[in-house]
Amino acid sequence: QVQLVESGGGLVQPGGSLRLSCVASGSIFSINHMGWYRQAPGKQREWVATITSGGTTRYVDSVKGRFTISRDNAKNTVYLHMNSLKPEDTAVYYCNALIGAYAWSSYSNFWGQGTQVIVSS
Repeated sequence: QVQLVESGGGLVQPGGSLRLSCVASGSIFSINHMGWYRQAPGKQREWVATITSGGTTRYVDSVKGRFTISRDNAKNTVYLHMNSLKPEDTAVYYCNALIGAYAWSSYSNFWGQGTQVIVSS
């Protein structure tokens, strides 16, 4: 019953900014890692950023210094703040979370359905 829903995508000019959000809902006992992936036209899905339950972050080299991943555990939400956007950032962005539905259950990976980001003048 876990569901991830992304929002915040849209059109932005090069050099602009966007904030993506992803809310997890349903049968959730705990959330471990949360992250963002993206898939550009004609390319395979690419890992972008990850944040652990303790707040440790990692980024793909191409977005370091421009993107910031954060989370609000009370809201079961992960964010991706994107600054200094480039045309090559154009993609469908997907959120991902490692979630345990119950205290006795193992963690499973869940995916949202994506939100479109287009960077163009």
